Amino acid sequence: MQTYYYLAASQRYLLEEEPTAEVLKERTRYYQEQEKAIDFFLIHQPAFLEAPEMASVKAQCPQPSVAIVSTDPQFITWLKLRLEYVATGKFQAPSASIPDPLASLVKA
Repeated sequence: MQTYYYLAASQRYLLEEEPTAEVLKERTRYYQEQEKAIDFFLIHQPAFLEAPEMASVKAQCPQPSVAIVSTDPQFITWLKLRLEYVATGKFQAPSASIPDPLASLVKA
């Protein structure tokens, strides 16, 4: 199992009211310059929020929601310091109740 760190918020807040796209583009550029593999992903309607143990987090996030998921806890902390209306935490996946959050990103 992999530990993932997340920042979740309403889609409107994260994608329309905040410059999240610019932040993620800049972070991607930085990773490319450093020859570092991308370890963060933007996920619309994240399935991990449907797990019973995530019910309190889902209740905090107006729907539709989005999440930025990463294997780097420092990146999520960095984002949290720049954004106000977000929920953060961590989870392990895949598990019995939480699917791999990156599985939906794989295209056939």
